[in-house]
Amino acid sequence: MAAIEQSVLENLNIAQRPQAKGNGELGQEEFLKLMTAQMNNQDPMKPMEDGEFFSQIAQFSSVAGIQELQGSFAQVASALQSNQALQASTMVGRTVMIPSGEAVFDGETAVSGKVGVENSTSALTINIYDTSGQLVRSKQLGSQSSGVVDFSWDGRNDAGEQLGAGNYTVEAIAQTGGESIELGTLLAEKVESVTLGNDGVTLDLASDRSVPLSGVKQVM
Repeated sequence: MAAIEQSVLENLNIAQRPQAKGNGELGQEEFLKLMTAQMNNQDPMKPMEDGEFFSQIAQFSSVAGIQELQGSFAQVASALQSNQALQASTMVGRTVMIPSGEAVFDGETAVSGKVGVENSTSALTINIYDTSGQLVRSKQLGSQSSGVVDFSWDGRNDAGEQLGAGNYTVEAIAQTGGESIELGTLLAEKVESVTLGNDGVTLDLASDRSVPLSGVKQVM
């Protein structure tokens, strides 16, 4: 692009080095002003080459096109988020399975869960620990083939005594080839409400915990 005299830029209220639009590039308005000033003040004996002129027009078109695409993508993202929130709202009052090893026992309702067994095991054990780390219940589920195994805990310890409401840790241990392997667990939680925020859709659970919609593995 040919050089532009400082006086021309000052008449157009444009600084010698235009301020960026946040990303270090000129906006459409500044680009138009600069190109117009260049055309009005070019040397008549050295007019702009056609290739240079069309190159600048192409740059301007690219800037406009990118901004239009950004606006379209923003509209699509907003529509998708709203649709996702609408779908999530149907989960209120329902039970979902989420990856977790922390069970919230309300003192009455049994804790339900699932454990994925990748390889067959000779012995699958579900251990329950209280907040002090003490083992309060060990459930022997015996040999299991590969697949998903359901389990539940009624809130009682190994002596059959009813335990109080609170937070408990759930651990799944599989015996495979003489080794003890800890497996991940899914626990059931009831959905109380849905929140739509900047990070997407979040499910608010009865245990006062929250989980992103993408974290739900199964809807009961």
